[in-house]
Amino acid sequence: MNEVVGRDDLLLLTLDTLRYDVARELAAEGRLPHLAAHLPGGVWEERHAPGNFTYASHQAIFAGFLPTPAAPGRHARLFAARFGGSETTAGRTFVFDAPDLVTALADRGYHTVCVGGVGFFNKRGALGSVLPGLFRESHWEPEFSVASPTSFEAQIARVERIVAELPAERRLFLFLNVSALHQPNWFHLPGATREAGDSLASHAAALEYVDRQVGRLFDAMRSRRRCFAIVCSDHGTAYGDDGYTGHRLGHPSVWTVPYRHFFLEPPA
Repeated sequence: MNEVVGRDDLLLLTLDTLRYDVARELAAEGRLPHLAAHLPGGVWEERHAPGNFTYASHQAIFAGFLPTPAAPGRHARLFAARFGGSETTAGRTFVFDAPDLVTALADRGYHTVCVGGVGFFNKRGALGSVLPGLFRESHWEPEFSVASPTSFEAQIARVERIVAELPAERRLFLFLNVSALHQPNWFHLPGATREAGDSLASHAAALEYVDRQVGRLFDAMRSRRRCFAIVCSDHGTAYGDDGYTGHRLGHPSVWTVPYRHFFLEPPA
């Protein structure tokens, strides 16, 4: 990461609330052709979320604590704040002295941009301004929210504009929080109704919607130079699993998440 930072653009894409089992199943069934084309081996990596709801998980992620591989052992991190005794900081880790990764990248010359999705990024109150406030530029519109059936398309359109307006020599760190998977998602499933509500099937349909659009995002992020992309969920959610519904609770459906990182190469 010490070679990547300062050389490449960076993308952090959090698929808010995406369950690992749903992501794995759809990739295996060939229902995520655009995402799977970039996932190493065409598969997701199983990891454990650093938090069980959006705010907690993103605070950890922005401090360098990405989802942890779901296997015993010490797992070196890509990014880490400098502190004595860290057991997950390795020679290849990008170590920073700032209070968070976003500030550290800005200190290295990156233009840091947040394109929010769920309410913790809407800047409509003090709490909804904390996470976007880490970035030099932040965006949120009602069209980006959980209530919009076309939220991801609207977010990507904003990214395309940001990328087009940024000077070519300026490095970019783009964070995009995808709200489409979060409840309500029933409107992504053909034939579903508001009265019937959300389900695993509508959660899966929302992921297929994201997959149909994600190529535009990847094209925008690789249009300037090579881009290092991290795609993951911040936490999962329960749909009646063992009697649980929702998240901000301790259940495998919530703490088990999909993760992958890879390079987006620029066009020839």
